[in-house]
Amino acid sequence: MSIPTIPGITAKTITSARLTTRVLFSGADDGIPVLFIHGNASSATYWEETMVALPAGYRGIAPDQRGYGDAEREKKIDATRGMGDLADDAFALLDALAIDRAHVVGHSMGGSVIWRMMMDAPARIRSVTLAAPGSPYGFGGSKGTDGQWCNPDGAGSGGGIVNPTFTQLMAAGDRGSDNPQASPRIVMNSFYWKPPFVAAREEDLLSSLLSEHVGGQEYPGDSVPSANWPFVAPGKFGPANALAPNYAGDVSRLNTISPKPAVLWIRGADDQIVSDTSLFDMGTLGAFGVIPGWPGAEVYPSQPMVGQTRAVLEAYAAHGGSYQEIVFPETGHTPYIERPAEFNAAFHAHLSGK
Repeated sequence: MSIPTIPGITAKTITSARLTTRVLFSGADDGIPVLFIHGNASSATYWEETMVALPAGYRGIAPDQRGYGDAEREKKIDATRGMGDLADDAFALLDALAIDRAHVVGHSMGGSVIWRMMMDAPARIRSVTLAAPGSPYGFGGSKGTDGQWCNPDGAGSGGGIVNPTFTQLMAAGDRGSDNPQASPRIVMNSFYWKPPFVAAREEDLLSSLLSEHVGGQEYPGDSVPSANWPFVAPGKFGPANALAPNYAGDVSRLNTISPKPAVLWIRGADDQIVSDTSLFDMGTLGAFGVIPGWPGAEVYPSQPMVGQTRAVLEAYAAHGGSYQEIVFPETGHTPYIERPAEFNAAFHAHLSGK
């Protein structure tokens, strides 16, 4: 799918040792590199305005990740590695561009990728900026700020909990608003940002959402039956399964990495996707009665996604790292699009170390 780019952005096809994909660039080739990692149901397109707003002397780089946009379709995500495939792809892209170290910026699932990048190769990271990142413990299926699994098989996370109508409409390239629960346009405008906000490039951003690869080994991926509520557990393929808690790995590794890049965490106060009461979490939906048979808050509460991230970053700071949390009021899941001036002010200061 060809999505137009804005002035100041150049799109190229880049082949690394792991993946051939579309990569967007801004700034001079010899600028300080800033690698942007997009979230789920989107692509590199979402970063364009943030990239062209970078201060002079910086080079923006944003790939379509494996499973998204113009990345080669035959390359699938091995979910059993958690964010491993996507983190490895990011480092392989830097290698292909002859870049040793870069600032890294991630949104939503892109933030989840960066947790893994930090654990695997911290020396390659100049700084970390996280916009509404997923919890280090994954998306769904865990409880408590220490990320304890609700069920031993991760039930309630992964591809099996994704609305099948939503993915069918994605695969069909649906641009309408006929289905109030699953139309991609309605999902985007209801949850990616806080209504009544509508992005100026709504059509391009919708095209970006629709460019995700859909299928049993892509999105939403496979699933397996479970004896545990809500009776479906994660499979082995695709990004939704890669976010399952049982594939997240040992999050405490963040405490022992060296060096420890400084972390800027920016989120919206009214985010309904990554939240302590996420409307995409089985615990929340069970408590609301949307998913029948909920076993109660002691067994399966809402995942405290924000609380988990804060606890992990507090431990990171206690072990010699540093972080700053900024919360934008009246803002949803995509603060860099909803409040670009405020986001860029904090982001640019972080890049310069001020």
